[in-house]
Formats: sequence, structure tokens, C-alpha cells
Amino acid sequence: MIRDPNPWTVEAWRLAAALAAGLLLGWVFGGGALGLALALAGYLGWHVYQLWRFHRWVRVGRRSDPPEASGIWRDLIHELYRLHQRNRRRKKKIAKLLNRFHESSAAMPDATVILGSRFEIEWFNGAAVELLQLETPRDIGARITNLLRHPDFVAYVQRGSYAEAVEFSRAPDHQVRLSARIVPYGNRQFLLTVRDVTRIHRLESMRRDFVANVSHELRTPLTVINGYLETLVDDDTLDPAIHTTLKSMEFQAERMRRIIDDLLTLSHLETREDPKAEQTPVPVPALVGGIEEEAHMLVGEKGQTVTVEADPDLWLRGARTELHSAFSNLVTNAIRYTPDGGQITIRWFQDEAGAHFQVEDTGIGIPPQHIPRLTERFYRVESDRSRSRGGTGLGLAIVKHVLQRHGGKLRIESDPDQGSIFTCDFPSTRLLRRPSD
Repeated sequence: MIRDPNPWTVEAWRLAAALAAGLLLGWVFGGGALGLALALAGYLGWHVYQLWRFHRWVRVGRRSDPPEASGIWRDLIHELYRLHQRNRRRKKKIAKLLNRFHESSAAMPDATVILGSRFEIEWFNGAAVELLQLETPRDIGARITNLLRHPDFVAYVQRGSYAEAVEFSRAPDHQVRLSARIVPYGNRQFLLTVRDVTRIHRLESMRRDFVANVSHELRTPLTVINGYLETLVDDDTLDPAIHTTLKSMEFQAERMRRIIDDLLTLSHLETREDPKAEQTPVPVPALVGGIEEEAHMLVGEKGQTVTVEADPDLWLRGARTELHSAFSNLVTNAIRYTPDGGQITIRWFQDEAGAHFQVEDTGIGIPPQHIPRLTERFYRVESDRSRSRGGTGLGLAIVKHVLQRHGGKLRIESDPDQGSIFTCDFPSTRLLRRPSD
């Protein structure tokens, strides 16, 4: 189709020709006004005819070739036909992409569900039928929380923050463990993916049980070994070289005992059925006071200064033994990695974000590349130096698990050769003021 260079010019000439013909007819028949009226009526009638052809083409379907026209109508039909062809190509491309998405989603072993703005189900793949027990067309349009009613999943959907996945058990037998994650996209659309993590969950449970059982079984023989070593170390009749060897053995046996104790503590935290700690009122200022006394005994002759800044009326709902374990681990680490004469400050305070237990030291500091991995089991910045200082490599892992059970998080700030700040952040829902006597 050849497009007119300027359709308005053609239309202007057409109107001029019609008016000229009308004037000519009026001059021939002696009625100028009548001739102009007939010319305008003919011009208007021609446009009405073009409009009728255009309407019929649009109404019947634009898959056929456009009608022949000229002037402004030719340009209008051409533009509309071009847009129509472009939209058809776009639709075909989108349809292909959608088909490919459906095919790839259908092949995925994970359940995939497309949700609308109100979390109503719009589409799901075959894995969702088996894993989530959804059915077509029964469940199309139903809210996902009406079908997956586990409290943890419902709270996850309502929370609106989907940076992390949520795990829950599938009803009614609760033998299948699922991990779900929501990804927002488009205009208030959501993509829900759910995978079966039952096997991983069981393997993790087996690992925890194994560690707990082995640690428990090692405790008794290690106690016997420690007893004999203590007896031998106290024997002044032994050769000095043997005595030095025995002292080294005693140090390593004591370190092994601490590792076993920490492993049992971790196992105890991980194997509890309730992922959240109890809600017993804990007098944190008194807890911090006890930890301060322990710190002064650990400092000994190192000349370190330990100061405490604690809100005397700020309490916390939680498990006292767990909190003591977490807080004392942080203080012990600060003492262990702070040089003689250094400063250690323990703080317990509240602000608009919640409550915070903070341990600041003037120790050796931590290079920034190590900070993200500090809470991993047995991770050490410098293995030899950590072992020589008596660390087990499990203290911060215990801190992390205790805080998770209390809805808290651990923040670490550190500069090499400047010191470190470890902060335990607790949500305001866990706080309470000291009860009046």
C-alpha cells in the first residue's frame, strides 16, 4: 500500500473540485446556491460511504485486507492497519512467551502458583496439584490462605515482607514439610513457589540427633580423662617435661569439654519443637549484673576494665537460661580478644526500634570480609589464634539461635585493631517494664 505524501492536500483539492463543480452546475442551471448545496451534499455523502466501508471492515474483522480508499481515509486506514499488525505480532510474541512459561512451570518439580492482587489463585502448575492438593477449576479464584491455612503461612502472606521463605507442615497429616516463598511482580501480582523440604528437614533432624548423641556419649569418658589429668598435674614428683605435657593435655581436654557443652546447647536450641522462646518475664538488669561479676573473674590479672550501662527497669519476655548463654558468650568473646588493659562496655537500653544488649570492646577487631560468616559453626577468623585463646567456634552460633527464638537479630560492627561492637536487637513486642513491688 502506497501512502499519500500529504493526505490533507489531497482532501483539500477534492473539496475544491466539489465546490468548483457545484458552482459550474449553478452557473449552467442558474442557481449558484443550489449547485453549492448539491456539491457539499455529494462530498458529505462520499465521506459517509467511506465511513460505512471503514466501519464494516472494523466490525467484520481486520484480518482481511483493508478497503481501497484515498486521501485522509487512505491514511487513516493505513495507520490503523499498521497498528493492528504490530499488535498482532506483539500478541503472538506474548502468547509464545506465556506458553513457554507455562511449559517450563509445568515441568518444574516445585509447585508454582500465580496469585492476583488479593492473593486469589489465577493459575498453577501440575506440581501444585500434587504438592498443595489444588484442583482445576475448583480452586481458581480462591484465596490461597483459604486453602493453605497453616498459621505460619497465613502470617507470612499478611506480613507483606517476602525477603525470606517460610516453612510449615502440610495438613492434615503434618508429615510433609514445605518451604514457600512469594515474589511480587507486575501490578500487584504475586508468584508463589513451594517446594517439598521433608527430606532435608529429616536429614537436618538426623544430624542434630547425631551431634547430640555423640556429644552426650563423649561427656562421660572425657570427664574420667579430665579427672585423671587433674590428679597427675597436681603430682609434684613428676618430671617437669612430663608435667608440661600434662598441662597441655589438660588444656585441650578442657577445650574439648567446652566444645561438647556448646554442641549440646546448640542441639538443645535446634531440636525444640517450638521455634519461639517462652514468654517468661526476665529481669535483664539482674542478668547483666551476674554476667558482670563473671566477667570480673575472667579478667583476672589482664587489667581490663569492664563497665555496665543498663536500664534498671527494662525487662524482656523470653527464656532466662538462653539469654544468659547468649549474653555471656558475647562478653566472654570480648574479654578473650581484647588485649591487656583494654576496655569492655556492656549496655542494655531501649529506643524507638526496641531493646538492645550491646557489648563494645577495644580489642583486635575483625576484617570486614569475615563478619558475614561469624555465626557459622566452627568458623574462625584466624584458626590458630582462636584455638590458643580457648574459643570453641560455636559461641556466636549459639547467640544467633537464641536471638532467632526471641525474634531478635545480631548486628556486628568492627574495625581491625580498633575494636568491635556486638548488638542484640529485640523487638518491642518482647519488652516490658519492671513490675512494681
